Amino acid sequence: MNKKHIHIAAGIILNQDGSEIFITQRLAKSHKGGFWEFAGGKVELGESALEATIRELHEEVGIEATELEHFISLSHEYPEKALSFDFYLVKSFNGEPFGKEGQPGNWVPICELGNYTFPEANDPVLAKIREVLL
Repeated sequence: MNKKHIHIAAGIILNQDGSEIFITQRLAKSHKGGFWEFAGGKVELGESALEATIRELHEEVGIEATELEHFISLSHEYPEKALSFDFYLVKSFNGEPFGKEGQPGNWVPICELGNYTFPEANDPVLAKIREVLL
């Protein structure tokens, strides 16, 4: 059986002084429901990962990302699907992020990200955040 492959793009939204990151909690009905995540979603056909990140941030958390920097690319396999990710640091944006789709969202100090449960696919991202941004 061939696994479904999905390309995901997400934004690591930094506050103005770079000390906090905005994260959202996945809705209970979704894959990995209840886990925390960086806002993002599927890259659509004909769309770049950067374009998808900007679109998804607007759709999910209501911001207009204005300064993004590629942070990390990675792949992760679950039993039912294979995922590839592109994560971008969002260094500047217009608006105030919130859970536009009804999902909880929090500004979290970078040093406290370890207190939140993320899907295991995010482990390399969290390690790089601790290494580079702390």
